[in-house]
Amino acid sequence: MSAASTLQVLADPSRLAICDLLREGERPVGELVARLDQSQPGVSRHLRVLREAGLVASRSEGQRRVYRLCPEPLAELDAWLATYRSLWSTHLDRLEARLDERRKR
Repeated sequence: MSAASTLQVLADPSRLAICDLLREGERPVGELVARLDQSQPGVSRHLRVLREAGLVASRSEGQRRVYRLCPEPLAELDAWLATYRSLWSTHLDRLEARLDERRKR
């Protein structure tokens, strides 16, 4: 999956909230439902999209499904964003130089 596709998947606030919860560790679907205050079918739909994008993986634990975050697509997204960081850094460096000039006056 491309970085742009990963961004599209994460653009949904509910899916981003799920990833934020899973960043803290594995969670069963029931806990995600309770924490997000959404219906179980709604959370399951978001989990399916995240799973298809490779952002989460699941395992069975008895009759429960437990989900975890998969960092690989996030690393790809980070690598893609790195190409833009130089632009931000350049602008921030210019701003810092300008502020230093003003302070010296």
